[in-house]
Amino acid sequence: MKKEWALSNNKVLINFSQKYCDTEEKVLNSEGFRSVLEHFLRMTEKRGSRSYKFIVDLLGTDELDPLIRKITSLSKLLLIMDSKELSESFEEFQEIYPNRRNFRMFVEEVYTYWRNLERYAIMHDSNTPDGFLNTNFMEAKEEFDKLMIGLYRKITINISLSTPTVYRQVPAGANVGMIVHDAIWPIPKGYDILDGIPFVKEVILQSPFITYPTKNKRDGFFEEMDYNPLKRCGINPDRFFCFPIRVGELIAYIFVNRDFLTHGVSLANLFEIPSVESIYGCKPNLVLVFGADDHREEDVAAFYDDEENDILIGYVSHSDHHDYFGYMKKMILTLNNIYQLKRGNLPIHGAMVHIELKDGHKANVVIMGDSGAGKSESIEAFRSLANEHISDMTIIFDDMGIFTMEQGVVRGYGTEIGAFVRLDDLEAGYAFKELDRSIFMNPDRINARLITPVANYEDIVRGFPVDVFVYANNYEPVGDGESTLSFFSVPLDAKDMFVAGQRMAKGTTTEDGLTASFFANPFGPHQRKDQTIQLIDQYFDYMFEIGLPVGVLKTQLGIPGLEKSGPKRAAVDLFQLIRELKTQDR
Repeated sequence: MKKEWALSNNKVLINFSQKYCDTEEKVLNSEGFRSVLEHFLRMTEKRGSRSYKFIVDLLGTDELDPLIRKITSLSKLLLIMDSKELSESFEEFQEIYPNRRNFRMFVEEVYTYWRNLERYAIMHDSNTPDGFLNTNFMEAKEEFDKLMIGLYRKITINISLSTPTVYRQVPAGANVGMIVHDAIWPIPKGYDILDGIPFVKEVILQSPFITYPTKNKRDGFFEEMDYNPLKRCGINPDRFFCFPIRVGELIAYIFVNRDFLTHGVSLANLFEIPSVESIYGCKPNLVLVFGADDHREEDVAAFYDDEENDILIGYVSHSDHHDYFGYMKKMILTLNNIYQLKRGNLPIHGAMVHIELKDGHKANVVIMGDSGAGKSESIEAFRSLANEHISDMTIIFDDMGIFTMEQGVVRGYGTEIGAFVRLDDLEAGYAFKELDRSIFMNPDRINARLITPVANYEDIVRGFPVDVFVYANNYEPVGDGESTLSFFSVPLDAKDMFVAGQRMAKGTTTEDGLTASFFANPFGPHQRKDQTIQLIDQYFDYMFEIGLPVGVLKTQLGIPGLEKSGPKRAAVDLFQLIRELKTQDR
């Protein structure tokens, strides 16, 4: 980003490398202050709001540039004198004091508009000694935050001539800080369009980070393209940032248009961000371009298998329809899963957790199922029952993982260090417990989402042996005295259930009612069915051969009224199963 300031799509980018405001006067003289005023005035004029009519009448002009100049001059004067002194000293502002209450409301509306924007502070790291820039940037961001709230307080106190009795330390500067750098990586032929895009080195989140994307559901499947999408799309490097992440052991470079920067930043709570040193000169396994334009009328969310360069490429076009984190997360996982299928590993859409009970019994449990089947909710049920049953619990994956066969053992590996879960299905109060480190998306709407760290990277790539493998059935009720658990005696019956992938839709996508998806996994296996079937046969036959329990867990999550009690009941039955298993450390 070359400019000192950018404002679009309800997002503000403040380039500390180009200009850093360390005084109130610099803020009021900045292009950023003018830009915020301009956008606010245009918005309120279009809406025909009282605040716009008031300020126009008060300052005697409805021409944009003169109006902004007068508001700026007035703001500067209010830093050094109160509204009564101002009205007495300047004839053009003599009505300020008599109208101070309404003018105070105007200032409050501008300040609220500013705070409702997503505000990103950016610093470009270039040839600076290690540690020096990072420390200075964090301090600079903190000072900028204090400066903005101090500026607001000084002006409002001088307008109203009264000192507040309650001070609210709200985030008034930048919600997010990002240190970016010019990465060195071997750009393959045909990928030149990605050259010059800065890589994100570090992210500073002001928690809780609350965002309001346009959409709150994902729709459809990601289809495979027969050509490299980079050949047809347009990218302005000044409008993109690259977020390097680790998807399990794979390296992915996620190129994000600044209009969708919310979703790029949210990756920091979901995936491990590698150090600059660890990816220096590293070719990625996966590449995603999110928010480019290929001049087609229809929206595009697809992928391409670049076998020549051994890279899976995802492409999501610039569209309000794609303004939902699910499109980014699930495209990344689709690329990962197809890459793993090519390696002979079996992608599992589910959750895996290592549980140690208070009586000493332990097991590694995998619960498989599509979105809304009860995977994450079962894990949260484990948490809620921890004081009664569990001494220790380690999450290996919360949404997507892989099975491998290593020396006769089926092992599970994770992809993410965080969880992207529905607030509606969590235990009451859970979101508030995680408030200080979470990202909230559309918390006031159906399918509101929480992104929060849940696992350590070292754990998800360690490779835990699978002791229990069950399918999450969220649509069938369980009678009194009946177990939520049942197990298959032959591989064919198990394959039929797992491959059918049935679930009661829970509003996570545009689907409704009882639905089905191949192997409960629309993210890779659906696109490569033949390849997946071969691996399913191989893995399921072997699991039955070695006596690994494969069955069904009825979570009842899709049954009205049982959204909380269903997963808890299933968790208790799983605890009893663990007590009966004979497992050993492997």
